[in-house]
Amino acid sequence: MSVHTIFVCTTCASKWENGKRVGESGGEKLLKRLQDDYPNWGLNTEFTIQPVECMSACNRSCVVSFASPGKNTYLFGDISPELTPEEIKGVFDCAEKYYVHPDGSLPWVERPQPLKKGILARIPAVSVPTQNGKIPQEIYN
Repeated sequence: MSVHTIFVCTTCASKWENGKRVGESGGEKLLKRLQDDYPNWGLNTEFTIQPVECMSACNRSCVVSFASPGKNTYLFGDISPELTPEEIKGVFDCAEKYYVHPDGSLPWVERPQPLKKGILARIPAVSVPTQNGKIPQEIYN
């Protein structure tokens, strides 16, 4: 079971008319780009990609976040919804660095493009109780 998540804001870079969102948002485009390459990514069984209605970083769209129990959570903004294949690889490469680091640390020097800049937050890990060195199943439910 995957405990690592890439959150993608789907309301980022939306167009609005009369108080309603119209057309495809930049966040939805970004989500599709990541989902298209996700099946070919070596860690696709270790991460889920989860759309989020809003991550409250509208002035820094588009936004993605890496999260996992017991690890720092990172929030990145200023990501183009039109990522090139190299930039998509950069997002997944950064997720891999997050995955292998025990506390999820992502030092600037180790981050690939396009996540080298645009960091909005590093949220400290929440303590997660363990049983015999593993996270109890009820945490996932």
